[in-house]
Amino acid sequence: MTAVSRRALLTGIGVGAASVAAVGVGAAAIARQSEDEPVATGRTYDFYGAHQAGIVTPMQDHLHAAAFDLTTTSRDDLVRLLQAWSAAAAAMTAGSPVGLYGAVNGPYDAPPDDTGEALDLPASGLTITIGLGPSLFRTSDGVDRFGLADRLPAGFGPLPAFPRDTLDEAICGGDLFVQACADEAQVAVHAVRTFAREAFGTAAVRWSQLGFGRSSVTSSADSTPRNLFGFKDGTNNITSDDAAGLDDFVWVQPEDGTDWMTGGSYLAVRKIRMTIETWDRTSLREQEAVFGRTKREGSPLSGGTEHTVPDFAATGRDGAPLIPTDSHMALAHPSANDGHRILRRAYNYTDGSDGLGRLEAGLFFLGYARDLSRQFVPMQLRLSRSDRMNEYVRYLSSAAFAIPPGAAGPGGFVGERLFA
Repeated sequence: MTAVSRRALLTGIGVGAASVAAVGVGAAAIARQSEDEPVATGRTYDFYGAHQAGIVTPMQDHLHAAAFDLTTTSRDDLVRLLQAWSAAAAAMTAGSPVGLYGAVNGPYDAPPDDTGEALDLPASGLTITIGLGPSLFRTSDGVDRFGLADRLPAGFGPLPAFPRDTLDEAICGGDLFVQACADEAQVAVHAVRTFAREAFGTAAVRWSQLGFGRSSVTSSADSTPRNLFGFKDGTNNITSDDAAGLDDFVWVQPEDGTDWMTGGSYLAVRKIRMTIETWDRTSLREQEAVFGRTKREGSPLSGGTEHTVPDFAATGRDGAPLIPTDSHMALAHPSANDGHRILRRAYNYTDGSDGLGRLEAGLFFLGYARDLSRQFVPMQLRLSRSDRMNEYVRYLSSAAFAIPPGAAGPGGFVGERLFA
């Protein structure tokens, strides 16, 4: 593990005095540490770039996601917050603390700029992804708080109500969204904690969720993980080396008609509780019929290996399809959805146990798409109506966010083109 000075890490950041004054001492500037204070580097992903990190980035093991509601109606306050978040994200993803003085080098009788719980930890592959909710452009009662209604992308809005939804509105929606993924849980938690601290007086946390044990892969070099039902999940996910798939199904293109979103994506968020105890009393035969795959290898019930193309026309001796038509795979497969695909970045979660001693656990679904209305909504409608898995899951939350392209470079911020 290499040690370098924090000052060396930040050479060329270029956040001028005017920018610092605009967004506040604790928000805009990255750490200004003494030359002899080292920082462990480790795996890092650049915050700046054409696309935001944390979408096709190889999945880390831990997630902390949060949605925020704005408590201001000032457009300038909103811009300052996005500037502050972007500057803080650039610092944290580089493995540096936030603020002029970081966690320990500031005035002794003032609160530290950085909360310090990640002080001795490396960057841990941290990625921070920032999203904008439909309510940022127009509230549910039609109010345009920030003069952005005419910038709302065509077709982008709250997800519709799906059959079998049992939603808790307190954990749905949000004006802003933050997704922090890292190899170390405390690094991800520190990122969201920092964002909440920077948002004080401008936005408040609406809901948050911790995730663990990635339940998808975005890199073809990684093996397919298992969800809490014990099955391999996301076998045919779009991966970072599938440039054509990303352009077709993930990244917003110029011809889509929203200039400020070109290079960005759209995100569907769903919290899905698994009825673990009921599932655990279900036969292996039924479990495999629910998924349409074998539990051991993850291969289609029509035969082959995990990545064999499923044969939905194959039948058994009784004439019934080997892959049940109401199985999760049969209904979610691109062949059942006009060829459309999405990029899944889901995580397992557990919130402890409920009052009856049942495990409150399941899948925190994150699905990225170029167009949610064409790619995600029809598929979810089909699953909600007919999926055999519905007997074993409960849909608790739902949200949609526009994920702008990445910040152009130091001094820039996520969503900058929206306000141009």
